[in-house]
Amino acid sequence: MSTKISKLGDVYSFGILLLEMITGKAPTDSMFKDNFTIHQLVKTKLPERVTDIIDPSLLQEVQEAENSKARNMGKGVGVLESLLAVAEVGVVCSMESPSERMEMKEVAAKLYAIRDKLLHR
Repeated sequence: MSTKISKLGDVYSFGILLLEMITGKAPTDSMFKDNFTIHQLVKTKLPERVTDIIDPSLLQEVQEAENSKARNMGKGVGVLESLLAVAEVGVVCSMESPSERMEMKEVAAKLYAIRDKLLHR
């Protein structure tokens, strides 16, 4: 957003990267015009409509994981919940105002917690 390099700018970039990974869309995608951004797309869909913005290939993996979970009598992971949590981290990291963004240490802690919950550690 500016020419000044900062840690909070790196957090913003990391947040956009997370949103790209979840949606499968680049911030330069043709759907993002007239000041509509990848951040706004994800933010407006969370949490109720998260499946609307998940990359279709990831969504297929979610469905396969949920089917596997059902076959294992409820053991397993909450893949959709984990993707939602990662998307929420991406949104907070990519807030327009740097003061609203998390510090990278907190981002890492949240992502580790999501991973651990997913893997039941």
